[in-house]
Amino acid sequence: MAAQEKGPPRLSEVRNAKVFRDYEVGQRFEAGIQLRGTEVKSIRTGRAQISDGFCRVEKAEVWMYGAHIEPYAFGNMQNHDSKRVRKLLLHRGDIRKIALAMDAGGKALIPLRMYFKGSLVKVEVALCTGRKRFDKREDLKKKEQMREVNRALRARRG
Repeated sequence: MAAQEKGPPRLSEVRNAKVFRDYEVGQRFEAGIQLRGTEVKSIRTGRAQISDGFCRVEKAEVWMYGAHIEPYAFGNMQNHDSKRVRKLLLHRGDIRKIALAMDAGGKALIPLRMYFKGSLVKVEVALCTGRKRFDKREDLKKKEQMREVNRALRARRG
């Protein structure tokens, strides 16, 4: 008996591409997320984006705003709102650390990626500080210098 062929591979994670350009990423946390059934199905098909997402601590709970999960294509009347606020599930100690860091000022809690761990959806969030325009330019200069060094080393070897 021949093995059954599976369909196209599903996206295993959704990344926030802007975060490493616009922020200095600090301490990271893995959080669960409270979702509805059609939201999970939509994430499995890769119909989510978190590039505009951010998190807030309100009454000892962490909430994620701005994440967009498209309504499930084969859903019904009970489909979810695509821009609704979603609760993140973290340990109480982690929430306390995050709240203290954000209250001290200059820090934001930004989602880095959303991924599956078994059948559960997890969100990796990080405490970030914003970058100024000149910081971004310095990073571009460093990357260009590293490219030139690598080119010179390759030319020397070969």
